[in-house]
Amino acid sequence: MTTTLALANQKGGVAKTTSVATLGAALAEMGHSVLLVDLDPQACLTFSLGIDPEDLETSLHDVMVGGATAADVLVGTEDGPDLMPAAITLARVETEFAQVAGRERLVATVLDTLAAQGLDYDWVLLDCPPTLGVLTVAALTAADALVVPLQCETLAHRGVGQLLDTVHDVLEHTNPDLEVWGVLPTMFDGRTTHARTVLETIAETYDLDVVSPPIPKTIKFAEAPAGGRSILTTARTSKGANAYREVAQWLERRRVRR
Repeated sequence: MTTTLALANQKGGVAKTTSVATLGAALAEMGHSVLLVDLDPQACLTFSLGIDPEDLETSLHDVMVGGATAADVLVGTEDGPDLMPAAITLARVETEFAQVAGRERLVATVLDTLAAQGLDYDWVLLDCPPTLGVLTVAALTAADALVVPLQCETLAHRGVGQLLDTVHDVLEHTNPDLEVWGVLPTMFDGRTTHARTVLETIAETYDLDVVSPPIPKTIKFAEAPAGGRSILTTARTSKGANAYREVAQWLERRRVRR
């Protein structure tokens, strides 16, 4: 059974892309087959995994508009997961499909096509753009579950309510089976009272589970994309790498409860 997990937060800079890349590597390290889908026109996930979006002949946008098959655009990564890469052309989706009936199923259709081509994965991780537009709604419509990466700072909380309103609309209209698994605290600095206080209030503020452990703040996350790899390779024994391994194990346990 494939589990499709969306990581979404319309606020940028909350380590969403880092979480997708690193959790994908951690799940692959555990022996799972993993597909990462870059739904952000900025293509940060694609770039961070060592692939220059400008060098791509085809990308996810081509699949969505019928110019390529889903299998055509898949690329392997050195950390183990396969990747469906993005390019700047993905930005056109917001206008190309704005008035198209069924646009909410854009991502689900791509994943269904992959399955029909015999490409099955244990996990599909969706890296959503930092907006609440067509692509994010399509991702939530395709997903079995949602995790919300949230920086452990007060200002990072702004906008989460809007995301949860969007989730409510998706549950009501396009995907009644979507489960919100919880909030993933990122960039956590346990040395500061502020970060600890924010972490303590997350569950109370949003009435959501808090994924454990929180991801620590470290420069090693910023260094990893320069080598086109995740921190699991560039700093294998670091606190950040081990935290994501524990989160991957948490996800696996949570999946069993579905």
